[in-house]
Amino acid sequence: MKKFGSLVLAGITGGLIFYFVHTMLAPGEGNVKTTTPANVEVHPAAYKTPAPAVVPDFVDAASLSVHAVVHIKAELKQRNQIYNSFFDIFNNRPHYYERSYFATGSGVIISPDGYIVTNNHVVQNAFRLEVTLNDKRIYEATVVGTDPSTDLALIKIDETNLPVLHFGDSDQLRVGEWVLAVGNPFNLTSTVTAGIVSAKARNINILGSNSAIESFIQTDAAVNPGNSGGALVNSMGELVGINAAIASNTGSYAGYSFAIPANLVKKVVDDLREYGETQRAYLGISYAEITAELAQMKGLDSIRGISVEGVFDNSAADKAGIQPGDIILKIDNKTVNSQSELTETLGTKRPGDHVNVVVLRDKVPIVKEVILENSTGGTKLFKRNRLQILGATIETLSDEELNRLNIESGFRISKLKPDILRSAGIREGFIITKINNHRIHSLGEIQDILTNHRGGILIEGLYENGRRAYYGLGL
Repeated sequence: MKKFGSLVLAGITGGLIFYFVHTMLAPGEGNVKTTTPANVEVHPAAYKTPAPAVVPDFVDAASLSVHAVVHIKAELKQRNQIYNSFFDIFNNRPHYYERSYFATGSGVIISPDGYIVTNNHVVQNAFRLEVTLNDKRIYEATVVGTDPSTDLALIKIDETNLPVLHFGDSDQLRVGEWVLAVGNPFNLTSTVTAGIVSAKARNINILGSNSAIESFIQTDAAVNPGNSGGALVNSMGELVGINAAIASNTGSYAGYSFAIPANLVKKVVDDLREYGETQRAYLGISYAEITAELAQMKGLDSIRGISVEGVFDNSAADKAGIQPGDIILKIDNKTVNSQSELTETLGTKRPGDHVNVVVLRDKVPIVKEVILENSTGGTKLFKRNRLQILGATIETLSDEELNRLNIESGFRISKLKPDILRSAGIREGFIITKINNHRIHSLGEIQDILTNHRGGILIEGLYENGRRAYYGLGL
């Protein structure tokens, strides 16, 4: 019993010690942490593809465009001379022969009655133009007018109820916006490529003239030889530009292409259709683009606008009160920060148009209303007259052209078919100033001489580069 009592006492003592230790060292009820199963959503083990990305849909735009874009084949003539004998060489009596060659491009139908816009370089010096529609109908086209300063031309085919592309507002076109290039590269008809607008108002110095208007839309849509004159179209199927050039070291597409803005195109083709030539509007200033250096020199707060360096006497700007030192910020709410933007904006205007010009003078914006003028200081619109005789289309020169060539009067041969004048060696672009030593002042005089005169005549004149030439022929 004594031994049993000792064991019981030891058990009770151990239990008390355990209870004391557990009570003192274990956390209280409020600190007890419990773990409960998480509410996990159960899914089937099937794989789901990611949601498709939102991309532009060009199907409708492409469908509209391909039917209104045409293929143009231009036939050109190369004239060569040979001497058949020593006596021909001695007497300088060469014999001429011609061979034909062809160039191709694109065009855009802009009216149901057959007017087509394309590039000037597509139709320049062409002897014959052949237009093929998307449905493979073929027509011979005539040149309505050309404007080398913008590289645009308007031609026409004899047909009605044609599909057309409607003009969009190229001013609203944004960098990064998707566009389509539609044309006939490498004679691959009705080709559509896509890209984005990479830049606007780009001057690439391709037209090579002081009077040229270069304010191209730059895109990365693929454009190649044969695309010239084709359409640049937005996602709504509107014509926003005419493709004209590519930047390339090889002659083929290398990443960037350039298009003439639709707002400029529309104005030029309207002029060619109504007047036979482009109506150019002038402010009458000399100017410079604002650079960081120029802004610092003039104490300007920002690098924006066009600096007026000089104002011509009695010019449109002079009459409106624009002064040297003014900074042109806007013309009709359109910002102008470069030569390209300035010439493009003025290129969409005509002599006689009223525009609001915002200038910064002494850091204060001022609005000037300007009545734009032509190159001679007036607001008259010049309409070119034409005469077709002996296989030649002969047209009058504008006052601007007469002043530039420093001649009193002149009449350009704009188109020439194989006939007496071409056989005499006269080339397209020749400007007639005298016939039989008599200065010509009207198309009527040319018509009288070339239709009523019998025998030999001497035609005197010059070409655009200033080279004078004389041609003798018999009638």
